[in-house]
Amino acid sequence: MEDDAPVIYGLEFQIHIVDFDDENNIINKNVLLHQVGEIWHISTSPADKGVLATCYNKPSDSKVLTCAAVWRMPKELEPGGHESPDDSASPAHTLELLCHLDNTAHGSMACVTWEPTGDGKKVISLADNHILLWDLQESSSQAVLASSASLEGKGQLKFTSGRWSPHHTGTQVATANDTTIRGWDTRSMSQIYCIENAHGQLVRDLDFNPNKQYYLASCGDDCKVKFWDTRNVTEPVKTLEQHSHWVWNVRYNHSHDQLVLTGSSDSRVILSNMVSISSEPFGHLVDDDDLSDQEERRPEGKSQEPPQDSVIATYEEHEDSVYAVDWSSADPWLFASLSYDGRLVINRVPRALKYHILL
Repeated sequence: MEDDAPVIYGLEFQIHIVDFDDENNIINKNVLLHQVGEIWHISTSPADKGVLATCYNKPSDSKVLTCAAVWRMPKELEPGGHESPDDSASPAHTLELLCHLDNTAHGSMACVTWEPTGDGKKVISLADNHILLWDLQESSSQAVLASSASLEGKGQLKFTSGRWSPHHTGTQVATANDTTIRGWDTRSMSQIYCIENAHGQLVRDLDFNPNKQYYLASCGDDCKVKFWDTRNVTEPVKTLEQHSHWVWNVRYNHSHDQLVLTGSSDSRVILSNMVSISSEPFGHLVDDDDLSDQEERRPEGKSQEPPQDSVIATYEEHEDSVYAVDWSSADPWLFASLSYDGRLVINRVPRALKYHILL
């Protein structure tokens, strides 16, 4: 039986759906036409794997505006569909437009992020200095602006990225603008925390720990990856300085949160083992409240060795800047990276580490 792990990435005016057949070690792809413009960001609905949102360039008068829209892919191409990808035989398919996220009054879209645990009917888009919460109605054929908030301050403030937390019943979103990270409550669209000068230069990406509700990772143009406890944002909990150029992406493993991927303009992908700040620092599940209790109960002189964080592997198959890394949703040990020259690389967590985590 084939273990298909779909990967979606965008080229100019196209989206490629890539299927990795693990059993036979074969990569196949199908092409979806995206005729409205060059794609800068893609995000898929967590509730309906056939629905996705894109941010794309659209010429407008004398300038280029980045717009956003929600689409549905053909049924046969959805994960679990019946069509077998074949590079030579498959013609290009067409996306079905469901709705536009109207940004005419708000500026260029930076990204769209979906409510991670909902029914796929709520999305947040970041447009210039605006954070916009949308309700997708009528089978996602209509996007209604439910609420919004704006950055206020000196200069031209613009969001660069955002991430919706899978915790707190879907009520918290983190955003980045310039060197600052902010947390927002989606119920009131009010700010709940602010990390000024989180990085020495532009913050590129954010990701929430899937198992520890207060932990957030960030990366930026200062070549660093930082881990934050949003209850106390005065200092990062940990900092990684393994890359030698801008860090574009940081991603927690969906199942084993000690595994963290980063991709950089130094053309490298780094897989790190951040076990000391994971939900399983001693090989079993531990939540934040249990740690202090365990320390109090531990007999004197029998302190447990602190877990050691480390770089597991550095991958150098790319010859250009790595702009995207992500984990497979089908296989927790599989991940993909994409570089500026269009090269897609699929790798696996080293077998020895996999069994160390499992056993």
